[in-house]
Amino acid sequence: MDTRIEIRASEITEKVAQLCVDANFNVNSDVLNAIKESYTAEVSPVAKEIFTELLENAKIARTCQIPICQDTGVAVVFVEIGEQVEITGGHLYEAIHEGIRRGYKEGFLRKSIVADPLNRVNTGDNTPAIIHTEFIPEGRIKITFMAKGGGCENMSRITMLTPADGREGIMHFVVETVKVARANPCPPIIVGVGIGGTFDYAALLAKKSLLRPLGTQHTNPDTAVLEQEMLERINNLGIGAQGLGGRITALAVHIERYPCHIASLPVAVNIDCHAHRVKTVILGS
Repeated sequence: MDTRIEIRASEITEKVAQLCVDANFNVNSDVLNAIKESYTAEVSPVAKEIFTELLENAKIARTCQIPICQDTGVAVVFVEIGEQVEITGGHLYEAIHEGIRRGYKEGFLRKSIVADPLNRVNTGDNTPAIIHTEFIPEGRIKITFMAKGGGCENMSRITMLTPADGREGIMHFVVETVKVARANPCPPIIVGVGIGGTFDYAALLAKKSLLRPLGTQHTNPDTAVLEQEMLERINNLGIGAQGLGGRITALAVHIERYPCHIASLPVAVNIDCHAHRVKTVILGS
């Protein structure tokens, strides 16, 4: 029996284009709720005013259908594709790139990608996207789009600790990364942390951890405790909203862990700004 699921490349392009616009115009409810909770918890009058302005800014963006921020980001796309899925009428990656082109053009979104990191000539359409692909057993495609601004991405770091550095070494590196970043990533921030794997995989884990809805606990109790402790230490730095002081510097800390070599302890930190522009669509069954 043929169990193939056919999904047209043109449909992928259309959905990705919509995700680009949606992510940049409409802040997710989990982010808005986190900002509202932060307003309640905050004691600094200046920080409270900033939280009020962030909520107003999100409302204006949603109502007027304009970008929440002028930096509409590099397009980072996570794809989960079923093993039974067949893309028809085109190639998966090209369909995604075309969706980015259309979305950024139709949404009048700023094009921020240069074709070469040294020559610095703008590609003019915000491609190529950064695409991460994973195969899954289900007969569907799940596409998650993240608009990642330069300010927060530039503040991200990675290190290769030794196993002897342990839990406290990880904690120090993560908190110090936020301390050095200060106002640059537009706090309140979301802090993604990848622990384990290899040099490159830890960075992917850190970015992938940002896809989890804010306000959700990690399913691993030990990781959940570590997330909470990191969040408390980060918020004790006193950096505050937009770096102007206050109790709330981070809305959340998300951690992903993975097995690693006996001699290694890779740790990566990927910071996201308060807009946290992440949207998802599922195609197929």
